[in-house]
Amino acid sequence: MTKSFGKLTYKVPISERQEAVIEAFQHAWKGYKQFAWGHDELKPISKAYSEWFGLGLTLIDALDTMWILGLKEEFQEARAWVATELTFDKNVDVNLFESTIRILGGLLSTYHLTQDPLFLDKAKDIGTRLLPAFNTPSKVPYSDVNIGKGTAHPPRWTSDSTVAEVTSVQLEFRELSRLTGDETFKKVVDHVTQHVHTLSGKREGLVPMFINTNSGQFSHLGVFTLGARADSYYEYLLKQWLQSGKKETTFLEDYMQAIEGVKKNLLRKSQPSGLTFVGELSHGHFSPKMDHLVCFLPGTLALGAHNGITSDHMETAVALMETCYQMYKQMDTGLSPEISHFFLHGSTGGKDIDVKTADRHNLLRPETVESLFYLYRFTGDTKYQDWGWEILQNFNKFTRVPSGGYTSINNVQNPSNPEPRDKMESFFLGETLKYLFLLFSDDVDLLNLDKFVFNTEAHPLPIWTS
Repeated sequence: MTKSFGKLTYKVPISERQEAVIEAFQHAWKGYKQFAWGHDELKPISKAYSEWFGLGLTLIDALDTMWILGLKEEFQEARAWVATELTFDKNVDVNLFESTIRILGGLLSTYHLTQDPLFLDKAKDIGTRLLPAFNTPSKVPYSDVNIGKGTAHPPRWTSDSTVAEVTSVQLEFRELSRLTGDETFKKVVDHVTQHVHTLSGKREGLVPMFINTNSGQFSHLGVFTLGARADSYYEYLLKQWLQSGKKETTFLEDYMQAIEGVKKNLLRKSQPSGLTFVGELSHGHFSPKMDHLVCFLPGTLALGAHNGITSDHMETAVALMETCYQMYKQMDTGLSPEISHFFLHGSTGGKDIDVKTADRHNLLRPETVESLFYLYRFTGDTKYQDWGWEILQNFNKFTRVPSGGYTSINNVQNPSNPEPRDKMESFFLGETLKYLFLLFSDDVDLLNLDKFVFNTEAHPLPIWTS
């Protein structure tokens, strides 16, 4: 039986596991609606909310998830809030990157799924208000922009922006240009891409983490990571090539070079189990440290392999996927820490992973289940669904708050008291639950990966066909 909702039809019946995701979403939404409606984030333990930008972040991030999950009633309520309450005419500083991937990306994908012009109007409004960030001496954007005043500035402590942030707003701005016919959005982000393409300071395609908005040069040279501050640069190289219908080949060339750089400089195997992991390089010194954020990489590598890039990318993806799963499996709660360190020479306890006290938290992040979704789509191996199911059950066991919502936790190694942090990130609804729902689906046409490319906040945008 097919279930239809708007233009989205499920050709394959919804599975029991997908039903469990819908239930988890409704539980999270219940808390948000009751205690944080129209605000940025739910604090589920104290039954309160917190503001980051004051723009209903969780609500906007979750719009397309509700549509994909078929939650009609919840979606209509949220749409009504967007129509009547959401205004960007506010004297507030927002982070260019975060508001682009969550708000602009969320509005654009919801527009594509629903064809409702309300969402495109709002997308154009926020996109236009973000443009002043690009008014810098180098045209490399500042990190912060006041969307009411039309002014922008670097963070208080530095004139640097992070490389990931300035190179991971392109999918959204380029799509906004395509939809509105206004080339301005595409021009400002393409300029940044072309600029970074020619910069010195890379190491075999790997980029430093910071770039100076005055000089336009990389700063803090010699430090290379696929974790925070650099991660989505690599993701958006591949995805812009895909977005362009594989026409803009510079992206592919830079991506291929970067992955070779990863293999040569950052890829190692742990002891005793020989888990393949991605470490970090600082001035020639290798550190066996891997952020949970790096678990986006197996999915990205698999996506590249699916699109004709050499098959050894798929082998690396499969090996890294196993490691990301072990980052969950080897913890007492079955939930991954924010950062793992790998043993290069056998450990005393026979474990491969060491977790420092400061790194034991779990923020309900999506990267591992995101990659599981890609690996399952492209291999059909049901173990990836089983791994995702284990993770969902552990979220339910250790992070679910009875009155509604889910909470980040401070200690994945203490199942009797994981120390709730009282914060539900918007990406739990925008990404983590969406990717779990898609992972548990056997319908390849539910957001077909030959027709859609997901932004780094899991908002699907169309691949350009003309």
